[in-house]
Amino acid sequence: MKTRITWLEDMTYVAQSPSGHALVIDGPPELGGHNIGPRPMELLLMGMGGCTAIDVVNILRKARQELRGCELQIDAERADSDPKVFTTIQIHFILTGKNLSAKHVERAIHLSAEKYCSASIMLGKTAQITHTFELREG
Repeated sequence: MKTRITWLEDMTYVAQSPSGHALVIDGPPELGGHNIGPRPMELLLMGMGGCTAIDVVNILRKARQELRGCELQIDAERADSDPKVFTTIQIHFILTGKNLSAKHVERAIHLSAEKYCSASIMLGKTAQITHTFELREG
């Protein structure tokens, strides 16, 4: 996998993905950034959330669950000193559907966390990651 990061100005960069997508990354204003894109650590957290969300939705679909919505709320804490790695990450799933099975949801989250989500497994080397969920009918 190859990606390219190109410096534009100050602390602003464009990241190009192997799949042909691009996004702006920016540093914080105190380092000369302009707040026109997410910070690198924000992207890392967003990427992990996307990775586990894709896994969970895919597993629930294969289990023939009538899933209509999936939202993740992620709360992370970082170390106070450099390197400011993530130390705790709480992932809360809000799943909407018809007659969703808590057993299937627990299994899907567990499989993502322990087997499929490379980002979660990698971040789990420095952070304590916990998962909760709620089911909503709809």
